[in-house]
Amino acid sequence: MNESNTLTVADFDYDLPAELIAQSPAATRRASRLLHANEQGRLADLTFADLPSLLRPDDLLIFNDTRVIKARLFGQKATGGKVEVLIERITAQNIALAHVRSSKSPVAGSKLRLAEAVDVTVLGREDDLFILEFEAPVLEILERHGAMPLPPYITHTPDAQDDQRYQTVYARSPGAVAAPTAGLHFDEEMLLHLKKMGVCTAFVTLHVGAGTFQPVRVDRLSDHIMHAEWYTVPAATTQAIAQARAAGGRVIAVGTTSVRALESAAKAQLEANAGTPRTDHRTFVLAPHAGDTRLFITPGYRYQVVDAMVTNFHLPQSTLLMLVAAMIGLDTMKTAYTHAIAERYRFFSYGDAMFLERNHTL
Repeated sequence: MNESNTLTVADFDYDLPAELIAQSPAATRRASRLLHANEQGRLADLTFADLPSLLRPDDLLIFNDTRVIKARLFGQKATGGKVEVLIERITAQNIALAHVRSSKSPVAGSKLRLAEAVDVTVLGREDDLFILEFEAPVLEILERHGAMPLPPYITHTPDAQDDQRYQTVYARSPGAVAAPTAGLHFDEEMLLHLKKMGVCTAFVTLHVGAGTFQPVRVDRLSDHIMHAEWYTVPAATTQAIAQARAAGGRVIAVGTTSVRALESAAKAQLEANAGTPRTDHRTFVLAPHAGDTRLFITPGYRYQVVDAMVTNFHLPQSTLLMLVAAMIGLDTMKTAYTHAIAERYRFFSYGDAMFLERNHTL
């Protein structure tokens, strides 16, 4: 039985001193610290530069190649009231779904003037999001007039350093409004070193939405509905997974978004083949898949693809923290976070990292 039927949000709360929330990146990408939790839950304090020592030839690292777009725009309504727009998803060349903050919500048919240069028409609403029509391709407008959408807990105004460091070195598919932050620690030199070691790499795409920062607003996890995010797991990646399995290597997801993409593809495949006996994850053959996912991974979830993961430290009561607990166990997760706070690790998007090996007894 999935433990989310009995777990509550309070099981994933912790007290974090505000000074441990990283407000800027480390001096270099690999200069962050790395907390290692092995399969038995034993912890070791390392640096991110030590990551290669935890990997083996034929291991497969899977990265999320999404690229963060400059999704935040400021402006005013036709009435003169101030407005802040955060693009959530681009649905067509000139149309996007967005969060709109203003003293009074704009109505369908109204106009917004953004960045003193762009006119936008409000077409309507889709749940909590507004459907906006731009006068030119959305991506082009954002690149010219938008600002990097730093998380709400980072308090400074985005600058040139953020444009570079709140982006992975391998980002290539624009569409995210939040970075896949585990990947921020990798630089070109480390990627080359891992390749020479015989560690393989592959890519998925999951366009991270602003919902990644939203707290769970229900008490019981089983009542929570995840925000939707678009993902794709290409054939080249499923082939790389099969090859890693055949060679005895592990599938290591870089970031919770890579985990969700891989496991979402597995879930879609299992649902499409309903009635087919489930196999051990080591012999599960993953097929390519693309689509929207609302997969909510909580303790009790049975991983089909991922053996280990690189991740940052996550917000209290967040769905990402619950995903981590599903991989290493709730008790180990709590012990690791207590240790990290005591040892003054830096938290969240610009913070330090963890390397977590899956507890296969869960």
